[in-house]
Amino acid sequence: MKILKSIALSGLAFAIAGSMLLTSCGGSGNASKADSSANTAGDANNILGAGSTFDNPLFSKMFSEYNKTNGLKVNYQSIGSGGGIQQLTAKTVDFGASDAPLNGKQDSALSGPAIHIPVTAGAVVVTYNLPDVKDTLMLTPDVLAKIFLGKITKWNDPAIQAINKSVKLPATGIVVSHRSDGSGTTNIFTTYLTKVSKDWEAGPGKGSSVNWPVGLGGKGNEGVAGSVKQTPGGIGYVELAYAIQNNMAFAKMQNKAGKFITPSIASVTAAANIDIPADAKVSLTNTDAADGYPISGLSWIIIYKEQKYGDRAMDKVTKMVKLIQWMVHDGQQFSAPLNYAPLSDKAVSVADAQLKSITFDGKPVLQ
Repeated sequence: MKILKSIALSGLAFAIAGSMLLTSCGGSGNASKADSSANTAGDANNILGAGSTFDNPLFSKMFSEYNKTNGLKVNYQSIGSGGGIQQLTAKTVDFGASDAPLNGKQDSALSGPAIHIPVTAGAVVVTYNLPDVKDTLMLTPDVLAKIFLGKITKWNDPAIQAINKSVKLPATGIVVSHRSDGSGTTNIFTTYLTKVSKDWEAGPGKGSSVNWPVGLGGKGNEGVAGSVKQTPGGIGYVELAYAIQNNMAFAKMQNKAGKFITPSIASVTAAANIDIPADAKVSLTNTDAADGYPISGLSWIIIYKEQKYGDRAMDKVTKMVKLIQWMVHDGQQFSAPLNYAPLSDKAVSVADAQLKSITFDGKPVLQ
């Protein structure tokens, strides 16, 4: 039975992944390695990127709209933040996208300095599958951590019932779903759990990949969404757009101020209204903002600061940098309709400074 269930979950995950995959350049595969055949130096109108599944719905729209007015084709592989960083390190893509900034080990593996350009902010939501529960569940940080630690195993556990007094909770077993790949979404989620739970901090800890105490693994936001949707009693974490597009329930989370907050553009914007350091590396989790959603995060495009490497051409680099500049500015109009929070003025200012620092043969790409 376990084998059959695994096959069914995998099939649904792939189906969802296929339906959501980027098609701005005629479609691309959700493979573990980006197809670099389109990334030729001679084709200045074809850009290849890979990484974050968190960003995938927004990038799909942005790249499609940019193509209509500029003719630039962007082949984006939604393979997870970890995969995008690996492909950037190997220089098989023009840019990587990640919901986790590079750590020291990843930085040292690069052939040169990289820069982080914030492109959006979003919510990681706790989604669940309880068909007979019509009310929106509320969860506290402590209860959420205990669920993912495997210490709370039934939906009618007294700790969950105490928060949701008016809800009749079933005795259904809780089935945890988590990412199986290196993931910026996982980094946001586990960074939050590390901040709010001593047991989590002492156990799995934070990172793009952790040793999960319990649960089923799914590849990408698509895979986790498919796993939860297929499994009665399931619970997992996905980017807000995936939960909404798949008509999935998601919880209100209690924030540091004690309020139960619905993940939304407004509550992510509140969490993101902070000072952004010059390198753009910042965490939005467990916000102090009274109306802020506590599991929020920025996402970045990551590229090499010096763009003259291999057989890259200045024309292609210029077009890529102008694309990213458009994403930071005009492209933000597509964020809210897809349930992402537009960048704050502070984030845009930092992004502009990062873009101006990009060079080709030592000279600024943007004049």
